[in-house]
Amino acid sequence: MEFRPEEVENFKTLFDSTKDKIRNFEGCQHLELWQDVRNTSIFFTYSFWLSEDYLEMYRNSPLFKEVWSKTKVKFAEKPKAWSVDVLHELK
Repeated sequence: MEFRPEEVENFKTLFDSTKDKIRNFEGCQHLELWQDVRNTSIFFTYSFWLSEDYLEMYRNSPLFKEVWSKTKVKFAEKPKAWSVDVLHELK
């Protein structure tokens, strides 16, 4: 997600105020927020869900609608999202 520079701190505040609700949503096992080191207006959320069904439940929830409505007005560019499968995990 790329935000208008003047909205970066507002987005970080919004994420901080909602991260526990998102992380504790049924089916969410992990949540991280990443910030690009070169362009500090670019962020990524990285989350693990028990299944695509749980992710869809979140996307259709009042929580998502509330967070998304407050987030999308801050964008500088159209956001992109991917759902992926883990092929290898090395620890």
